[in-house]
Amino acid sequence: MSISEVSPASGVSRADAALVLFSGGQDSSVCLAWALERYARVETVGFDYGQRHAVEMQARQAVRHQMAERFPHWADRLGEDHVLDLTGFGAVAQSALTADVAIEMTERGLPSTFVPGRNLVFLIYAAALADRRGLGALVGGMCETDFSGYPDCRRDTLDAMQTALNLGMDRDFAVETPLMTLTKAQTWALAKTLGGEALVDLIVVESHTCYQGDRGELHAWGHGCGECPACELRQKGYEDWDAGGRSPLPSPLAGEGGGEAVG
Repeated sequence: MSISEVSPASGVSRADAALVLFSGGQDSSVCLAWALERYARVETVGFDYGQRHAVEMQARQAVRHQMAERFPHWADRLGEDHVLDLTGFGAVAQSALTADVAIEMTERGLPSTFVPGRNLVFLIYAAALADRRGLGALVGGMCETDFSGYPDCRRDTLDAMQTALNLGMDRDFAVETPLMTLTKAQTWALAKTLGGEALVDLIVVESHTCYQGDRGELHAWGHGCGECPACELRQKGYEDWDAGGRSPLPSPLAGEGGGEAVG
């Protein structure tokens, strides 16, 4: 694909522009809403690394479309979407997400869904894209609270990566991880803070998390098989949040909060 540069004449400074690493899942969808509340221009990037299920890439477009349609105050800020071909990387870093193997714990103590170095590779490509597009923040849904033990989700890893990117590109990128210290229940609460029940409903219906690519039954917490680790985390987080009264996440964790949806 050809990447065009964005001129400073666009009127938006690098510091007020963000690139969201966007898979179409629950976490990256909340991060997209978070970024749209905070930055004047927000672009998204997805990665085709040979995932077994194309439904993930389809969910990205559905979430973007619905966010722009239901939240007009975000629509003007939502810029281009980019999809980068990383199938060569996926072939090297094979896992249960890219090959038909069982989802289980490996001898390293990591789940077989772990793709070695995935977030590191994503950030390198995202930073190169952001450099050309005039975007100063890289926003990702990494979290070290309710996660599957992936070492590249830790904030220490991302701090080191931010330092390396800035040294290697002579930039001042900020790697933002708004979900880093939140539980899955708090992630649902953050969605409510940012966009009310309308955003919660959008994420339930349109986003995709299931490792098995199951888009059949729509549960209270969303589509999914209900058995894989991703579904279990998403379901437990939703049920904990729902049982706690479906409250929004209070400031200052949530920031300024959001506006009303339409429709």
